[in-house]
Amino acid sequence: MAERAEGATMAERVEGAAMAERADGGLGASRLDMDSEAFRHWGREVIDRVAAYLERPESWRVLPDVRPGEFAAALPATAPAEGEPFERILADYDRLVPRATTHWNHPGFMAYFAVSATGAGILAETLSAALNVNAMLWRTGPAATELEQVTAGWVLGLLGLPEAWDGTINDTASTSTLYALAAAREAWPELEIRERGLAGRSDVPRLRIYCSEEAHSSVDKAAVALGLGLEGVTRVSTDDELRMDPAALERAIAGDRKAGVMPMAVVATVGTTSTTSVDPVAAIGEICRREGIWLHVDTAYAGPAAVLPEMRWILDGCELADSLVVNPHKWMFVPIDCSLLYTSKPEVLERAFSIVPAYLTTSEGQGVKNLMDQGISLGRRFRALKLWFVLRAFGASGIASVLREQMRLARLFADWVDREAGFERLAAVPFSVVNFRHRPPGLTDGEVDAWNAALLERVNASGEVFLSHTRIRGRFALHLAIGNIRTEEKHVRRAWQLVKTFAAAD
Repeated sequence: MAERAEGATMAERVEGAAMAERADGGLGASRLDMDSEAFRHWGREVIDRVAAYLERPESWRVLPDVRPGEFAAALPATAPAEGEPFERILADYDRLVPRATTHWNHPGFMAYFAVSATGAGILAETLSAALNVNAMLWRTGPAATELEQVTAGWVLGLLGLPEAWDGTINDTASTSTLYALAAAREAWPELEIRERGLAGRSDVPRLRIYCSEEAHSSVDKAAVALGLGLEGVTRVSTDDELRMDPAALERAIAGDRKAGVMPMAVVATVGTTSTTSVDPVAAIGEICRREGIWLHVDTAYAGPAAVLPEMRWILDGCELADSLVVNPHKWMFVPIDCSLLYTSKPEVLERAFSIVPAYLTTSEGQGVKNLMDQGISLGRRFRALKLWFVLRAFGASGIASVLREQMRLARLFADWVDREAGFERLAAVPFSVVNFRHRPPGLTDGEVDAWNAALLERVNASGEVFLSHTRIRGRFALHLAIGNIRTEEKHVRRAWQLVKTFAAAD
């Protein structure tokens, strides 16, 4: 037995120890976890897998060839009654998970807003998981709380935004926008919505949020969650460049005031989801100041581009905002999720959410920032660690160089579209997204839409690239987004080759 133990694999030694402990009549809770030797062994195994994956993510199909329910059918219907060897768990991961995953880290992932996780961020996530911090209060996470404030300040500096703004990290821009609009509602404390709510009250006017036709659906979701309903959102018309029309906004506000509706907030967008158009924030901000309306700016995707001196113009007027969201997980190469919400009125945001029961009071009092006061979540992950790691690993110059190259690749693709007979571009390319379609001669508009939808399916079925779609002025568009840090010109060329090949097929 001694000789067998000496020659056994790590997995066999770990499993043998567990069996011996069970035979002794039970385990303490801590004994069920890995010991340090086993953790080091399996940690190396996991890191080796991560490194191999990051070396060649394109070895996988970017869009998996699986049917709905196929992955779940490969798993047991119930949890195991007894613990299983980690070797078996990891083997099942290898066998099942990667092949049923849509690979956002694949250089051919060019759908939606392409995002990617970098090595520094992945390692930071590992350390964050080990620390297992819940930064609800300063005392439950001093480093997490203060690093969140420091990194938020760093990003403000990189983007040239007001240094006095207060920033917190949420999961996604949808959450950040919800919180910002909750603060906008609380900006009129005389309505007593925090205390009395909205339901059944005839003394509160209807409240209205304004955004462009191109704004993200998170604005609508926030209106639903805040009790305004979908009718509480007015989508303002856009100009020829798909930007919110300030004159149309003014008319909508004036019409609502005349009808007894209370304008609550305007959401301007820098880098809209479909076309990445840039609303005229300065003009919109002046209207909001004059009308006494909260201005929230959604720059979740495009904001990081302001790191580039030649792109700083995109945030013109944003200094007038009451709140602004930018997502480092979209275009700063931080693993998802990491969304920064800034506000020039942190006291209003805190008034919207702060509830401190006796069991959460601390002796630090008002002298510290407790992150639980600025949103719904009590539990808060240590997200700032990965942002800190990535900002330090890349530096401003590194981030700028990658963004500049990705915008070059998008312009290159757009030029190919513009030069190719039978293809047309449907929107400008200010950042790294190209919207285009194939238009065979002799087809009606409806037939062109159906043709491009089928073309998209054929391209994605290749497994080499993944594009998404949208509608622009009612027209079906193929949507190519370059944002993965591993995407090179050869991958963009391959995407164009596939599009042309399948477009030419019968």
